[in-house]
Amino acid sequence: MMLARNAAEFLEQVGHSGALLGLDPGTKTIGVAICDERRTLASPLETIERNGLKHDIERLRQVIAQREAIGIVLGMPVNMDGTAGRRAQSVRAFSRSIEDALALPVIHWDERLSTVAATEAMIDANVSRAKRSPRIDAAAAASILQGALETFAASAVTR
Repeated sequence: MMLARNAAEFLEQVGHSGALLGLDPGTKTIGVAICDERRTLASPLETIERNGLKHDIERLRQVIAQREAIGIVLGMPVNMDGTAGRRAQSVRAFSRSIEDALALPVIHWDERLSTVAATEAMIDANVSRAKRSPRIDAAAAASILQGALETFAASAVTR
């Protein structure tokens, strides 16, 4: 599958229903989120401990099969001024690897402030610091995916 350049192209590849995965790739973990088939709500799913690309892809393959995901929204590190973040090169390499291995449409999504939003939501929900730590990456992935879902819904209204 090819990397989608924009929301319209991604929606053309995946259609307007079906579960999507949201990924927040870090150096030590990958936060994973899933949305419902109608694409209204993104939920944190799990945090994958990185243990080599082969391991990471195999775990993603399992999640995709279990959840019947049909596309991936991949968080892309972007600086506050809109330029590519310093981690962007490694995330692009990871993206090429999962595109080749998983054969699903992928779109890069601005992940600015996703961890901040996830942390604030957990604080608002009175989640203790100790419980936030292992869940924050999956929550950030849900924030990234939710942002994409809202954009997809808005683009469907304007068509």
